[in-house]
Amino acid sequence: MTSSAWLAAQELRNSLQMLRTKRFGTFWVASLLSSIGTWAQQVAEPWLLLTLGASPFVVGLDSFALNAPVLALTVAGGVLADRSDRRRVIATFQSVQMLCPVTLVVLLLVHAVHPLVVIALSLVVGITDALSMPSFQSIVPSIVPREQIARGLALNSTQFNLSRIVGPAIAGALMATVGPVACFALNAASYVPFIGVALWILPPRPATAVRSAQDRGPPLAGLGDVLASPLLRGALLTVLTTSVLSAQLVTFTPVLVRDALGGGSSQYSAAVVAFGIGGLLGAFLLLAVPSGSDQRRWSSRAAVVYGLAVTLSAALHSQRALPVVMVVAGTSMAITNISANSLLQAAADRRLLGRSVGMFMLSMRGGLSLGAVLSGVAVHALGVRAALSIDGVAAVLFQLVIGRSWTRATFDPAR
Repeated sequence: MTSSAWLAAQELRNSLQMLRTKRFGTFWVASLLSSIGTWAQQVAEPWLLLTLGASPFVVGLDSFALNAPVLALTVAGGVLADRSDRRRVIATFQSVQMLCPVTLVVLLLVHAVHPLVVIALSLVVGITDALSMPSFQSIVPSIVPREQIARGLALNSTQFNLSRIVGPAIAGALMATVGPVACFALNAASYVPFIGVALWILPPRPATAVRSAQDRGPPLAGLGDVLASPLLRGALLTVLTTSVLSAQLVTFTPVLVRDALGGGSSQYSAAVVAFGIGGLLGAFLLLAVPSGSDQRRWSSRAAVVYGLAVTLSAALHSQRALPVVMVVAGTSMAITNISANSLLQAAADRRLLGRSVGMFMLSMRGGLSLGAVLSGVAVHALGVRAALSIDGVAAVLFQLVIGRSWTRATFDPAR
């Protein structure tokens, strides 16, 4: 074994040791169960819409409803994470969110589901996500040392991407036997352990805690500091471009499979599983990277590869080739987002952590909502192949420009 391979293996072993700690390990397992339920529903929902007669535009509209609230509410969620008891924020909004899949189960059982109802429930999930996700995303920096944040986020991404494999696989089996209703029931049940662990793992915010200047100031105070840093601004722009353009491959995979490749639900599930395998691979690759590596270069270069994968997917004529492309896309997506998120959370001022995470979620989820609508219009007007081709080429060009400026910026973390 070469010295570099030995160092990578040692880094991986050190990273995996974090799973043996009581707090992080329990949080990781609870998050995995929750993510499995989420992915089971995200596989079942667009396919349910198509079976109800919805058009590709409606599928994109459903994704927009799920992600659009981030555009308006993610900063408010970041303020809640910084100024409120994060335990209460997570428990309250996740409990409301749990009622949405429960509602879908009931409607499916009585045969009263309609595409507009599905979209309305997605909007509720999007609102609660926007308000609670910054609190959720700031859990890892709250329970691990600052120098371990990158490893903690990469490990947390392994559970998320493992769920991309397990969740769609379970969804495929359930959809083929019981039907989509089982996927929504699974998602509803998966909220329970996560809410319980979040209440246990996070200490309550003392009511008498001394408030900083940022706490006493306007809700938007401090956001200018994040955007003014070339280091942090580059991370946000990279994630935003990826979400608007490259991530639409995942959103419109069911349309690509059905309309362009002539496949069915099993081929769709296989493509989503392949994307999850790639995401898991990308997270493990980052676990083996030395902590001193330049995360900007990892994020920027992977973002270009992601755009190339989207472009290639539009040219495919074989169902068998799609999972291979999805593995590449998933790997590059994970490296792009994890590296940018790690850099952002490690460099951001601790008093503005929630708002910094809110900006990251705004770039990622807000970009998804914007891209879903734009790509949905393009798919409706030009077809899925042409729309993905445009997205992929544009993503590569934009990421090359952003990456050139970002990687040349002086390391100037926010304080």
